[in-house]
Amino acid sequence: MPEITIRPIIASDEADWRRLWTGYLDYYQTTVPEAVYASTFARLLANDPQDFNGLIALVDGQAMGLAHYLFHRHCWKIENVCYLQDLYVAPEARSTGLGRKLIEAVYAAADANGTPAVYWLTQDFNAVGRRLYDRIGKQTPFIRYNR
Repeated sequence: MPEITIRPIIASDEADWRRLWTGYLDYYQTTVPEAVYASTFARLLANDPQDFNGLIALVDGQAMGLAHYLFHRHCWKIENVCYLQDLYVAPEARSTGLGRKLIEAVYAAADANGTPAVYWLTQDFNAVGRRLYDRIGKQTPFIRYNR
């Protein structure tokens, strides 16, 4: 059995994080400028409760997945909610349960923060991810609009 470790992102993870996040952005057919890479990584390392948190998944010491999540206020709840913004598992580690472990790690972080609600979005074409999401979450009827 491979050794799996999921832990918060630290400064020395930057190269692995960039590789994984680039893979995530490529999957969704988008890019961001260098300034966004730098800003996002700095926010992941910051200790501001309003900033993003990041997890990295290591399989036998190799970075194979990441999750970015944020706690924020919600008008319909007293406690904060948790938004899982990015979840990515490298192609060679897919279908191993690593995505589930990352989501469960976000669930655990939310529970530790007193934040019972966790939500995320995905593209309709993400069939593989949606199979996992259907097992670990509940699909809602909301439709997203952007300005």
